[in-house]
Order: sequence, then structure tokens, then C-alpha cells
Amino acid sequence: MNALSAPAGNAPTGGRRALFLVILASLGMIGPFSIDTMFPAFARMGAEFGASELALQQIISSYMLTFAVMSLVHGPLSDALGRKPVVVAGTVIYIGASIGCALAPNLGVLLVFRAVQGLSAGAGAIISRAMVRDVYADAQARRTMSHIAMIFGLAPALAPVVGGFLLGFSGWRIIFWFLVAVGVAMFVLVVFFLPETHPADRRTPMRFRPLVAGLWSVARTPSGRRLSFAAMFNNGAMFLYVSSAPLLVGNLLRLGEQDYWMLFVPLISGMVIGSWVSGRLATRLSGTRVANLGYLISLSAGAANLGVSLIPGTTTLPWAVLLLPILTFGIALTFPVLTLAMLDLFPSARGSASSMQNFVALLGNTLVAGVLAPALGFSLTALAAGSFAYTILGALLWRRHLATTPIAPPASPDAAAFEPLE
Repeated sequence: MNALSAPAGNAPTGGRRALFLVILASLGMIGPFSIDTMFPAFARMGAEFGASELALQQIISSYMLTFAVMSLVHGPLSDALGRKPVVVAGTVIYIGASIGCALAPNLGVLLVFRAVQGLSAGAGAIISRAMVRDVYADAQARRTMSHIAMIFGLAPALAPVVGGFLLGFSGWRIIFWFLVAVGVAMFVLVVFFLPETHPADRRTPMRFRPLVAGLWSVARTPSGRRLSFAAMFNNGAMFLYVSSAPLLVGNLLRLGEQDYWMLFVPLISGMVIGSWVSGRLATRLSGTRVANLGYLISLSAGAANLGVSLIPGTTTLPWAVLLLPILTFGIALTFPVLTLAMLDLFPSARGSASSMQNFVALLGNTLVAGVLAPALGFSLTALAAGSFAYTILGALLWRRHLATTPIAPPASPDAAAFEPLE
């Protein structure tokens, strides 16, 4: 038996529980890590391929587009086949795509393999969220999602630092070879240490019509649509800064390949601290109150950030990033609540619910990376205004959701698979 392949009714405990959570968080990290690691290499890629800044932005958007499309498939497949097989298959494809990126002779081939990378990278991020709800109930689920978000939040901060460090040893291709190594490590962890949390007796039939029906049942529900777009805008307020990093760091702040941490550490420190606080509040405040608090903080920070950007002389450090940790702190408070609220709407189709919410968020991020970041990346004020607008839209959708959707009673985990963990 694998280290964490606990039989039905026995949840991993102690060190096995900690490893379980680390694996879930690591699966979620692969997606953003694969985006941000190459930001410091954009200048070198552009010089080698003779590509413009707009063309280089497609390295992000091609990845995000396929990531979004496949997010509609990963969840329903995991509902039918089980969580683990889908993650294993996605990891294998990710490794192969990363090798293709490392060997790409031109930008066109690189974009093709980046698209394949995006096809596979979403499996872990989407399915890991469904696995949390398979195992945990209500407050414990929020605490667990917050703990995972803390680890997950480190990826965007570490990735460009790692990318810049690797560039000190070799050309930009070393970054993709590093991602190959990350994929191999995840393959080993998943195969030998990740349990199956969705037992056979709870799976949906592996037929096209039921899979599509599961997605359609989510898409046609107004509350499901509202939560999906609320999560998209909530995440997009930060992702606008993430996807604009090459323009912001290189052009606006005039920093170098090793200096991306000056943007990402403020961004992600707020996410990590907010996720920790969200976990601490899980047993003290309802999810609704935590999300309301998160929106109040992020709206206040977004407005202040826009105001500061309008003051002459504030287009340099530290003013350019001063309020970003407060913005992302509020975003982090809200994230677990929106995610679990979506899953609780569809307890018999959590994979489909997770897929739909991620699809909308990722499609929005594709728009941000391919259109909004190049369009707004010329000015700190434009970026601050775009981010604030996203936060406002997310808050309005959340308010509408609360006004139209009854608060569901606390949900229980799938007792047939696992019991709640302490």
C-alpha cells in the first residue's frame, strides 16, 4: 500500500496528513510557477527570436488559454475516473511539454509546447481543490484551503526569483529544464504518496453526456455563474500586476533580471499572511463575514493604491508597491470562501464545479495577460485603475450572491472516503 493510500474510512493523520496537504498545495503551485518563472528571461527570448513585447506576452496567454479550456475537462474526468489517475496523466504530459519548450527552435514551436503545458498543468490545481472538499467539512475545509493557499501563494514570489537565479548559470532554456525536474518530482509524490479521495461508488459514469451535463448544470445556475465571475475578478485584481511584471519591472521601474522579487515579494507576502489569517478566522467567523472583511480591505487598498499613483513622484520604489500587500491580503481572505461556496453549491459534482470556476477565472486571466497587461502596462496609474475596477466588480457580484442565494448549512465530507481530520 502507498504511504497515503488509506483505506475507506481512514484519513491520513500526523505526518501523512502534513504530506497530503503539501502535495495538494504543490499541485496547485505548478500552474502559477510555470507562468512566472520565465518573466526574467523575456529580454533574452526576445533577443534570440527577434520578438516584440506583445509577441512575448503570448508565451503567457497561449499557456493560459489552453489551461482554461482543459479546466472544463479535468474536473469532470476526475468525477468519473477518480482524482489520482487524472493528476498522474496530467503530470506526465506536463513533463513532455516542458521538454518540448526547452528544445524549441523558434517562438512558434515554443508557443505550441506552452499550449500543451497549459493543457496539463491545470489538472493538479483544479483537482486538489475538489480533494479538499472530499475530505474536510465546513470550517476545517476553510482552514485547510487557507493553509494550502499559503503554500500556493509562495509560487508567484519564488518563481521569478528562481528564474533570475537560473539565468545566472545559463540561457533561458535552463528554466524549462528546471520545470522538467519539478514535474518529475511531482510525478513521484503523486504516484507513491497521494491517496485517492473519490471512491469508485461515488463516481459518475464515464460517458460524454453525463460529463457535459455536470458542467451544464453548473453553468446554467445563476449563483454558480456569479461565484465563478466573482472569483475571476478577485484573482484578476492581482493577476494584472503578475502578468504585467516584465513591463512594470523592466520598463516602468527600470530594474534588472534579478530584481523581480521587488514586485513579487510585496504581492505575495500579503497573500500568504492573508491566507494564514483566513485559516485562523475559520473557526471564529462565518465564511460570509470573512469574505466581506476581505472585500472591504481590498477595496480600500485598491482605492488608496490608485490615489497614490496619481501623486507626482510616486512612480518609483517603494511607492509603486507600497499598498500591494494590503490589496492581496484582502484577496487572500476572500479566496477560500468563494472556492468552497462554489463547491458547496454542487456537492455531487465538485469536480465540475471546480472546473467551471477555474475555467472562468483562467479565461479572464488569459484576457488580462494577452490584452489588458500590454494595454495598461505603460503606466502605474493605469495598472492601479484596472486592478481597482476588477476588485469593485468582484465585490458587487459577491454582494449580489448574498442577496439572492440562501446560506447553505455546513457541508460534510464524503464519509465513505475519509473522516474529518483534526
